[in-house]
Amino acid sequence: MDITIEKLIYGGEGLAHHDGSTVFVPFVLPAERVAVEAVEQKKKFVRGRVERILQAAPERVTAPCPHFGSCGGCDYQHIPYAAQLGFKSEILRETLRRIGKIEWTGEITTHGSPPWAYRNRAQWKVRPLENPGPDGAASEAGADGAANLGIGYFRANSTALCAVEDCSIISPLLLKTLLSLRTALAAGALPRGLREIEAFVDAADAKLLLTATFAGFPSRAAEHAETFRQVVPEIASLLFHDPSHDRMELYGPGFVEYSAGGLSYRVGHFSFFQVNRFLVEELAREVVEREEVGRLAIDLFAGVGLFSIPLAKHFARVLAVESNPAAARDLETNTRGKGSIEVRSAEVEQFLKRNRERPELVVLDPPRAGMSPESVERLARLRPERITYVSCEPPTLARDLVLFRNAGYDCTEVQLFDLFPQTFHMETIVRLRKRA
Repeated sequence: MDITIEKLIYGGEGLAHHDGSTVFVPFVLPAERVAVEAVEQKKKFVRGRVERILQAAPERVTAPCPHFGSCGGCDYQHIPYAAQLGFKSEILRETLRRIGKIEWTGEITTHGSPPWAYRNRAQWKVRPLENPGPDGAASEAGADGAANLGIGYFRANSTALCAVEDCSIISPLLLKTLLSLRTALAAGALPRGLREIEAFVDAADAKLLLTATFAGFPSRAAEHAETFRQVVPEIASLLFHDPSHDRMELYGPGFVEYSAGGLSYRVGHFSFFQVNRFLVEELAREVVEREEVGRLAIDLFAGVGLFSIPLAKHFARVLAVESNPAAARDLETNTRGKGSIEVRSAEVEQFLKRNRERPELVVLDPPRAGMSPESVERLARLRPERITYVSCEPPTLARDLVLFRNAGYDCTEVQLFDLFPQTFHMETIVRLRKRA
């Protein structure tokens, strides 16, 4: 098919039409004419991949990463960063309109990030290498007869490994760690049952948490832990995890301290924390600092307390609600002695069933699935004056905003934080106020 791309949509694809079908294709720009091969075809839509660019958009650039287009991590490296911000703003506005019928005609304040080396967390897959060697033969087996192990990310729309030699969006220490692990795996120095490694660096990019996930817990685990420390001397805490047998062994304190906005947050191996090391402070400041002084604020999906702790400077009491047991433990430690913050280790829906206190402000930072309709309804019954919704998924945000609108709340402000440059993902802050 020869098609002309009409616009970019949420999910990293461009949209076009051909012979009555809607066509979705990645790694394109609006107004580009491309030759596309269909990879999935239904009655009314086609998913395709670009065979040739027949007429490139003037803003198209060469992606700096040699793995771009194969690796599933990035979507927009062919787009200059300033243009990425513009497209994301358009996509956010269009998603609110299409899914939520929310005609937001006001400004969308956009907060950009340094476009490279911004991630403080990475998750790498470890799999046997299957690519042929230079003579066309399969990869050589290691000394124990097993195939050499590679490390990287999944390929786009696949669970096949894209072994990488570089990654431009992770912090310098994470990149150093990735390359060190790659060398150790090639030398057969790490356990064969290793399937995944997650690494999280502190704000100074000097220390890291490393979680190694295995298919079968390794024998001589303490020896392997020492090998990991030799390969990556910046490890502050190391966790071995075999989810199939629910077995874990910890080597270290289990957390690092992350500094943001003059505060220190304990972040453990299984706790959530925002991934953009350049925008963490700005995000927390935007959510909290313009708030009026009040009696009670509720922070739902509180994580380790990124918003709860600074909220305590504005409110006499803060209820911080978090269901993840690991994050709730970090939250309790982080909030100790930081004002009148009460931690509730509970599912948000269960908390809202029981709570009867009316807050002036509710802060929401749910996972990608957003809020359940029941939770929105119960929250609306508390009749908070203001709601600040922090979302990482525009489609579920738009869906939930419809429910809040029907419950008597109006959008007063929309902000876009680009926590994920080079990808289609975005963070949004929407302020809601109860209708008079």
